[in-house]
Amino acid sequence: MLSKWQWLVKQLTRTLWVRALLFSLLAIASALLSVLLDPFIPEGLAGVIGADAVDHILDILAGSMLAVTTFSLTVMVSAYSAATSSVTPRATRLLMQDTTSQNVLSTFLGSFLFSLVGIVALSAGVYGPRGRVILFVVSLVVIGLVVLALLRWISHLTHFGRVGDTTERVETATANALDYWRRCPAMGGQVLRDPQSTIPAHAMPIYPDGVAYVEHLDIGQLNECAEKFNCNVYVDAVAGAFVHPRTPLLWVDSSSDSGLTEAMRAAYTLAPERSFDQDPRFGLCVLAEIASRALSPAVNDPGTAIDVLGRGVRVLTQYLAPLSSPENIAYARVWVPPLAFEDMLNDFFMPISRDGAGMIEVQVRVQKSLHALFCNAPPWVQGDLLTHARIALERAESALTLPSEKQALLQLHQRLFE
Repeated sequence: MLSKWQWLVKQLTRTLWVRALLFSLLAIASALLSVLLDPFIPEGLAGVIGADAVDHILDILAGSMLAVTTFSLTVMVSAYSAATSSVTPRATRLLMQDTTSQNVLSTFLGSFLFSLVGIVALSAGVYGPRGRVILFVVSLVVIGLVVLALLRWISHLTHFGRVGDTTERVETATANALDYWRRCPAMGGQVLRDPQSTIPAHAMPIYPDGVAYVEHLDIGQLNECAEKFNCNVYVDAVAGAFVHPRTPLLWVDSSSDSGLTEAMRAAYTLAPERSFDQDPRFGLCVLAEIASRALSPAVNDPGTAIDVLGRGVRVLTQYLAPLSSPENIAYARVWVPPLAFEDMLNDFFMPISRDGAGMIEVQVRVQKSLHALFCNAPPWVQGDLLTHARIALERAESALTLPSEKQALLQLHQRLFE
């Protein structure tokens, strides 16, 4: 599990400006490297390259890369807007973290700055004849990188920001979060299955100092604090929880408050929006939003909703798969509640069965999806799946108009579950 600082660094590396800054610094360093390597170039090599060759190349790079960078930014903003309007605004964050588009745009910006610094240095007379040779070679390398970036960018634009591409990104993020909870049901701590009987009566609650969502929780830091203050920690709010100053973040069986409250609060990262990393329920909610928008009268795209149902079944089936070797408890002083499978079913199937209640093709796929999970689920969750199948059937019976469709759906439900 990533600590709070490791997670913050990871979030920072996902932003565009950090990659662009690193590429730009590398480009500037490459342009100035020619000055340092000037003494190591043989005298005879300096006359091979014309005096104006580097100037023309850098002029072309500076003019073209500025235009390409501006165009690429426009394309990226258009893709974000398209995803917001046609998929869901909650999925835009995943597009903004796309490494391919960030690397390509950073390459274009770095190439522009490289040529700009080179032109300024040439105009100032910084480079001698031998320095121009090195600058010429580096310029050829930069041109090769630009060509590769353009080819990669053209290929990437064929699907970037489309409904299928965005849905696949949400599925991948949800599957990764579910896989983490599958391997660590309590995030590396001990499983808190019955809070009422496990949490001591004298335990002290610790509250947040604002209204926000829990974006990240550092269990390792909580365990260190528990060892420091010689207490046990019982987590109440995990990633994705909406908290306010009267909602306990956690409980500690300690009466000492000398720095304990602030130390425990520091393990939490609160934000106005939810994140995909530790919150698989958020990913399921976003998948359901994509399906609900596709089922709206303005879009009327049941095929996307059916595709989302298949993706939901895939990630939930992987979550229910038994582990060959469960991970050991790494933080014995921290108790964490596990994911509630019923809540995940509510997040995913409730909106789809409600908004697609009047479409027989969607309701048929809902019943088949729940049956697929039923066949691969342990006995302790099969009752929840059967309940959702019956609720979806009731919704369809009240929304469908043709008696033949109602009868066909009822027969399918009975054949699958009874």
